[in-house]
Amino acid sequence: MNRRSALKSAVAAGFIAFVAGCTTGAGTGGDIIDVASSNDDFSTLVAAVSAAGLVDTLKGDGPFTLFAPTNAAFAALPAGTVENLLKPENKDQLVSILTYHVVAGNYPASSLAGKRGALTSVQGGGLHINGTNGVKIENANVVIADVAASNGVIHAIDKVLLP
Repeated sequence: MNRRSALKSAVAAGFIAFVAGCTTGAGTGGDIIDVASSNDDFSTLVAAVSAAGLVDTLKGDGPFTLFAPTNAAFAALPAGTVENLLKPENKDQLVSILTYHVVAGNYPASSLAGKRGALTSVQGGGLHINGTNGVKIENANVVIADVAASNGVIHAIDKVLLP
């Protein structure tokens, strides 16, 4: 129980810090796109979602779990990668990458902690989850967990997942 209490405390602290950065004049409670758009650390992700034509999808009913790469995660890709993906002729590849970060259903960190397994992305690929030492998805660490949205949950990650 002590480990679970510690995880809950850490998640709560991270959530409070993240929500403080996400809060807009209208308050919290928006959908995944609203919440991501209200935080500058996700501006690259929001631009990519827009270029891929996925805004309406992620504003839908859900629930969705979004493993959201931060701007730093996108910046760590090889030079020119993001710019290339944002070109209209590469839309299909961009859609594939972005939908690989989304899982149908609501998976808070508490449902992943202490477990190993796989989730199926909206793109169709399997995502390996390792919650035995923090929460990792594929080769990315969840750096901020459980950011609530009206249609799901966002987990900020430190790498872009590639299918």
